[in-house]
Amino acid sequence: MRRRADQVDQTRLRITEAAVHLHTTVGPAATSIAGVAAEAGVTRLTVYRHFADLDALFVACTAHWRTLNPPPDAAAWPSIPDLEGRARRAFGELYGWYQAHADELSPIYRDLAVMPMSAQHARELENRMMADAIADGHASAGSATGDGGRLLRAAARHLVDFRTWRSLALEQGLEAREAVDLAVRVLVAVGGC
Repeated sequence: MRRRADQVDQTRLRITEAAVHLHTTVGPAATSIAGVAAEAGVTRLTVYRHFADLDALFVACTAHWRTLNPPPDAAAWPSIPDLEGRARRAFGELYGWYQAHADELSPIYRDLAVMPMSAQHARELENRMMADAIADGHASAGSATGDGGRLLRAAARHLVDFRTWRSLALEQGLEAREAVDLAVRVLVAVGGC
């Protein structure tokens, strides 16, 4: 029984790793159950025995990749009291992580619009959580304009997005330090409104 359970776990892991490989190379839009099965060396039926659909496979794939490549710990950012220091640490860690994983993340973000809605919502929630970790306690800084911190949160949500980092670092050619400095300046300027 134990040997059978180990085989089932190994097959599930092989399928998950095949999905990770395909999602991070050709992208989720070009990944099919048949493609995952071929990559894992199993049948489509075997994939369906382990995962009911592409959504379930996507959840397992994302969890597995994140376990191997954990993102920065946004929960640690609010311990820094001043907005500039907090933003500098947050963007330094986050943009460094994006840079380290850009090749794998690019196909995912390119295909975001065609990914399962649950994956799109998870990505949006993650960005909100990171942005809130930066802006919390400073949201009232924008209240002089009567927005109650809405602009600060909007700026933070924009700046934590992978696509913003990609634009700054890859498309505009900024060095890592320059991208972080620009993000910090923008956020501090909005926070001082």
